[in-house]
Amino acid sequence: MTHPQVTQAIQKVDEFLAGYPTLCQYDRLRDLEKKTGQPKVYFFLAFVTFLSSIVYGLGGMKLVSDIFAFAYPAYMSFKAIDSADPTDDTQWLTYWVVFALFSIVENVMSFLVSWIPFYFVIKCTFFMWLYHPKFMGAGLVYKQVIKPFVMPYLQAFEQPKPQKKEE
Repeated sequence: MTHPQVTQAIQKVDEFLAGYPTLCQYDRLRDLEKKTGQPKVYFFLAFVTFLSSIVYGLGGMKLVSDIFAFAYPAYMSFKAIDSADPTDDTQWLTYWVVFALFSIVENVMSFLVSWIPFYFVIKCTFFMWLYHPKFMGAGLVYKQVIKPFVMPYLQAFEQPKPQKKEE
């Protein structure tokens, strides 16, 4: 007999799996459930744990945080390209500008990363704030931090060159 909250959690994960049958290989998980008598959620969680362990083992927390900052925004960017709404295009272009600048600064300042406790957890939280639809932090960072420093230089490039006087 399992605890009611565990049963409820298993049911929620099962509903999630059913919502994405191709991605989660729902049919294969259902076959495993029939063969073994164990809930398909257990197999899914075991696979996610195994995959996460391999990713962490290969690249450590840096790779985990980079994938975290890249995967969902890349997926949403692909969806935005095909949508007719220009606001999502602006959101994801803004995110990628912030992402690129952060990546450059992170690489230049890599010697400081080891001195900041929980750096990669902070990085994941920051990127989640940047791309989460509730917060749209990328727009704020762009408007408050990047734009005031970059736009004067871009405008200097765009100013017309003085014309020579013809006599």
